[in-house]
Amino acid sequence: QLQLVESGGGLVQPGGSLRLSCAASGFPFNDYAIGWFRQAPGKDREGVSCISIVAVSTFYADSVKGRFTVSRDNAKNTVWLQMNSLKPEDTAVYYCAARKTGLFRRCVLQGTEYDYWGQGTQVTVSS
Repeated sequence: QLQLVESGGGLVQPGGSLRLSCAASGFPFNDYAIGWFRQAPGKDREGVSCISIVAVSTFYADSVKGRFTVSRDNAKNTVWLQMNSLKPEDTAVYYCAARKTGLFRRCVLQGTEYDYWGQGTQVTVSS
């Protein structure tokens, strides 16, 4: 059964940190780039970050550049999103998604390019 399961969300004060995890199962993880997306209430889904299969390519939205770091361990079928210096505007449901692609191809942040999605984890940044 194909699954992407996000975890690590929660409530954090502005300036704090969270580390999101995306655990994959049921498909050949090493054939897929992974993207992180978020959606706040009343707003469109936004691409946050992505990482290619062998982690040679990462990409960040301007809104999170310098604060968020994406990484993956293919042996553990897991991708992480380290989020530092969190701001209230980072509040959203965060989703990971998988895109089948070539081994050395750059990742992309267009959600329509992704094949599988997790259920999401809530991140709330508030004092």
